[in-house]
Amino acid sequence: MNRPILPGSTIGVLGSGQLGRMLAIAARRMGYRVHTLSPEEDTPTGQVADAEITAHYEDLDAIRAFARGVDVVTFEFENVSTDAAHAAAELVPVRPSAAALHVTQQRAREKAFLADRGFPVTAFAKVHTVDELAVALGIVGLPAIIKTAAFGYDGKGQHRIDRVEDAEGMWSLVGHQGAILERLVDFSHELSVVAARGLDGRIAHFGVLENVHRHHILDVTISPARVPSTTAADAVRLTGGILEALDYVGVLCVEFFLARDGRLLVNEVAPRPHNSGHFTFDACVTSQFEQQVRAVCGLPLGSTMQMRPAAMANLLGELWVNGEPNWAAALATPEVKLHLYGKADARPGRKMGHLTALADTPDDALAKVLAARALL
Repeated sequence: MNRPILPGSTIGVLGSGQLGRMLAIAARRMGYRVHTLSPEEDTPTGQVADAEITAHYEDLDAIRAFARGVDVVTFEFENVSTDAAHAAAELVPVRPSAAALHVTQQRAREKAFLADRGFPVTAFAKVHTVDELAVALGIVGLPAIIKTAAFGYDGKGQHRIDRVEDAEGMWSLVGHQGAILERLVDFSHELSVVAARGLDGRIAHFGVLENVHRHHILDVTISPARVPSTTAADAVRLTGGILEALDYVGVLCVEFFLARDGRLLVNEVAPRPHNSGHFTFDACVTSQFEQQVRAVCGLPLGSTMQMRPAAMANLLGELWVNGEPNWAAALATPEVKLHLYGKADARPGRKMGHLTALADTPDDALAKVLAARALL
């Protein structure tokens, strides 16, 4: 089971979005074939994969049939059922494991896992009823954030609570389902660390990244982050500890809050390549996507050396409101790179692509990528 899966083999990807697309591009460049499975057709991943299978993740017979046609299975987002991961694992290696997926795909389980192992997190409580929510507000304190425990990303299923009297209304907004209540963090920076752990236990990371969100969706990433070296070292150390605690194989992202009092708090863990690591495609010797291929196939991890400071800016569906964006204007700056995901329907808030800019300093890279996006 731990023999290297060599080029010429087939990688199976559960999920079919832009992360799978960029993973497939990296895999095919290395000589692998790629199959993808998801409920949709003509997907970002399917457009560049060797085979696109349309099936639901709950169709375990379809999952097993998919696994029979590949040599290893990975996933490009965490909302794949653990039953699907277990079904695939009956036939081929699944990396990261179903156990790691089980922890990280559900916020309450993830937060408890981290807290139980001594990782720094904000005050939190699990809630299952509106009465439990009222009690939790007294324990956690205000202001607080209530989040659905499962199937949340890009701010979906999250609501701020400022008054105890708002508990009932907020419980309705999360759909009367299991949730987690977290004390709101007064932070100066949102940071992330994208790292990988190989089959041999070796860990490689891409440094500490500085993120700016707009309407709960990642807007811009700057690398390296403009934070003290001691903060960066602590974030990398904590990320390595989480990889070890999960016995993880593959690429993972840990998102942090840097509180105004200097504390570093783990916000969330994403068991996959991450939006904040997209710049690595252009700025690093090994991208996060090639690193995922290397890790899940049991190959040595690649160098994460960053060749120049970089900044990444997301392109959301709003840019298409008045027609096709002016790509030529944005690309008039030679050090700006364009990545589009092959999505036909440009809806507001939907991630359609991104720009990356390279420069001599992080500040210059940020200014360059924002200027290029403004020209669209």
